[in-house]
Amino acid sequence: MTAGIIGLIVLLILILAVMGIVYCAYRTIRRKVRAFSLKAFRTPDLASVIHTLQAPDQESDNTPKSVSAATSIFLPQIMKDFPDFHFDEMKRRAENVLLSYLRAIDELDASRLTEGTEEFREKLNMKIEMLKESGKRESYRDILIHKTEITVYRKNKGRCSVMFQSAVQYHYQELDNGRIIDGGNGVLRQSRYNIELLYIQDRELIEKSGGTGMAMVCPNCGAPLPERGAAKCAYCDSLLMEFNIRTWNFSSVDQA
Repeated sequence: MTAGIIGLIVLLILILAVMGIVYCAYRTIRRKVRAFSLKAFRTPDLASVIHTLQAPDQESDNTPKSVSAATSIFLPQIMKDFPDFHFDEMKRRAENVLLSYLRAIDELDASRLTEGTEEFREKLNMKIEMLKESGKRESYRDILIHKTEITVYRKNKGRCSVMFQSAVQYHYQELDNGRIIDGGNGVLRQSRYNIELLYIQDRELIEKSGGTGMAMVCPNCGAPLPERGAAKCAYCDSLLMEFNIRTWNFSSVDQA
């Protein structure tokens, strides 16, 4: 037997010995992992445990957020104060404001906002200008509103507000000078937004005073109104119902 053949046999024996050692190490590690998984998670299949732990994050991307629904509680109170409050119309307006708000940010164009107080529009303009100056963009695509409900009704001195909350889905990405820093083209997000609706009896007066109060006066004679949503002024008999419908305006949109 030549030296070359002997060397080849020795090499094969070494390879087989290494493979045996690797296989034994694999079996030992696998046995320990299965034992740990069985002790910690009551199953020897660690891969299924990892999949289960990852599943909630994947599911949340496709499952709409729940909203704080208190419409049945607050709507009767609102109707008592404002008999001409039309829930379906106001809900539709709130959703349109939310959609236009997100599109305004996406397109860096505040004029896309369909309606809102001057203060609200100024805040949106400031946000867009900050994005432009920083070189950042927030992209919202394929926006879908799952559900909208009234979540809060507040009556404070000189101010009434109805807070709507919407469950929203969209594809989101945030860019910094063209570089994606959050989300992505195919990243689906589920979120909640609060949309505040204010009752403003005299819009011109409110805007002059900074948009933070609510003038409870007759638009014709300036006399104080004893009731919100009053049909007629007690002093000059001016009809107020149609005017009341026009005096609801949106003051903010915020991610919940």
